[in-house]
Amino acid sequence: MNKQMKRLALWTCILMFLVLVMGALVTKTESGRGCGDDWPLCNGKFVPAYTIESLIEYSHRFVTGITGILVLASFLAAWRYSRRRDVRFYASGALIFTVIQALMGAFAVMWPQSPPVLALHFGFSLIAFACTLLLAVVTRDHDPSAAPEEAAARHRTELADMARRSQGMGRLRNLSWLVTIYCYAVVYLGAYVRHTQSSGGCGRDWPLCNGELIPDLTGASGIVFVHRIGAVLLLLLIGRLAYEAKQARYPKEIRTYAALSFYLVMLQAASGAFVTFSLGSDWYLLAGLIHAMLIAGLFGTLSYLSALTLLISRSSKEEVSLVN
Repeated sequence: MNKQMKRLALWTCILMFLVLVMGALVTKTESGRGCGDDWPLCNGKFVPAYTIESLIEYSHRFVTGITGILVLASFLAAWRYSRRRDVRFYASGALIFTVIQALMGAFAVMWPQSPPVLALHFGFSLIAFACTLLLAVVTRDHDPSAAPEEAAARHRTELADMARRSQGMGRLRNLSWLVTIYCYAVVYLGAYVRHTQSSGGCGRDWPLCNGELIPDLTGASGIVFVHRIGAVLLLLLIGRLAYEAKQARYPKEIRTYAALSFYLVMLQAASGAFVTFSLGSDWYLLAGLIHAMLIAGLFGTLSYLSALTLLISRSSKEEVSLVN
């Protein structure tokens, strides 16, 4: 696999992560209207006025534009230098969701959007990041001198070897996909909390909500409480996934990423508490950014685990088909 493509995939992933964090910064600082109703210009100018809101918003747009160029370059490189279906799939997914989230960002500037639609903007950005992360991971360890056909054949051999050493992969595959999809739903709820400005719905109480175990389930307190319940269930599900993957019948790579997802969800829970405790203080912005970074890492890890279990399961079926 081309050495330049590996570097390109890595830098695309890094910048997409930066786009995700900067998007959270825009939301947390309420800078989404920092450029008024103009796009791609900012208040009618190519170089905006030096206000904090306009600089944050325009910097986000600038980095998104650079990232979009890298995503397109990664897409073209994947189809030019690789014969692996997963590499091409991740590159295509990154391009599609980058375009979608960019358009949604432009629409949000030019026309007021509802909180559910704005929350989807973060969700699509998260999927775009996950695709770039998977692309960077799968291109990382391959020999840059190998021809595309040779690299694809070697990858199929590696999957077949993992399939032979695995038992009951279908069960773990189903569980990992369930957890990943549910994680996305919880992330959407978190973005909805931000865009409805409901973060203070439970005050600075954690794990209680306004001093109650079960608060009034209306308004901001209800939104925050539902998100917290969803986060608790996510923690339990990932704990179950990590326990299931720990069994020796699964490859080491799967056990490693499952354990990493559990550590990340624990940190995510702690960062959620940090966000609550920091409400109204100078630490609130930092807490929110840490929260966004951890959820990006968690969703990316779960996405890779899901993709890997799916590929191994398919390889196992192909082996059985050849035998029969």
